[in-house]
Formats: sequence, C-alpha cells, structure tokens
Amino acid sequence: MTKQKPKQQSSTIALNRKVKHDYFIEEKFEAGLSLLGWEVKSLREGRVNLTDTYVFLKNGEAFLIGTNISPLPSASTHYVTEPTRTRKLLLNHRELKKLEDGVNQKGHTCVCTALYWKGHLIKCEIALAKGKAAYDKRNDDKDRDWSRQKQRLMRHSS
Repeated sequence: MTKQKPKQQSSTIALNRKVKHDYFIEEKFEAGLSLLGWEVKSLREGRVNLTDTYVFLKNGEAFLIGTNISPLPSASTHYVTEPTRTRKLLLNHRELKKLEDGVNQKGHTCVCTALYWKGHLIKCEIALAKGKAAYDKRNDDKDRDWSRQKQRLMRHSS
C-alpha cells in the first residue's frame, strides 16, 4: 500500500502584493527558475519572501535579484546555503528582447509578481511595470476605501 501525497490547495507559492501598490503593470511573462535542491524543498514549505525582488537584464540573460528563500533547519551542512543569491530566469529570446526594450523606456522596470507551481516545475511571473507617482497611490487607496465602504453599506441596507 503506497502513501498518497495530500493535494495542495493552491498552486501559488508566494505573491508580491507590494508591486500592485507601487507600479502600473503593463505586461506579464512566465519564466522558469534555475534553482538548487534545497531551494525547491524550502519553496514547498513556503519559506520565501518576494518583497524588494526585481529582475536584472544583462548580456541577453535575465536574473532574479533580492528573492529571499530561507533554508530549512534540516538542510544539509555539507554545502553553504545562500538565501539571497542571484537566480537565473529561463526565458526565450523574443521575451528577453521585449523586456529589454521595455526596461529601456523611462520609468519602466521589471519585477517579480509571483512564484507558483506549474505541474512539477516552479514558475516565476514577472511583469514589465511603470512606477506610480505618490498621487496615483493615494487615488488607489481612496478608490479601495470607497469600494469597501460601498460593500458595508450594501450589507447593512439589505
């Protein structure tokens, strides 16, 4: 009799919610990640932080910088675990060209929005984004507060 693994509730490993607050997202891409074994095990446990993560493009390659993947306490002591190391993103040439062209425009950057499972592979959702000004952020906060207020009013009136 074999043990069956419990089904995972969601394929999402981690979200970067700060991105939607700080940037206008213009285009999204799906990229593979080059990871080590201990990193995959840590991601299965959800030990990752995407805050302040961005994508750096150099020599026709893309790298994920600032992602913090904490090693498990049971990680092997035979090799050094580096939680914030630079990880290579796997994209095709057309996608890399689009990203390079977009990042070269003023005010645009490339950021990581999410990590998720796709089958047995870990994928990174990256976005070409344009920075928001302070007044844009205030307007978004105001709109969000008003929609919450409307929901409360609708609940109490019915």
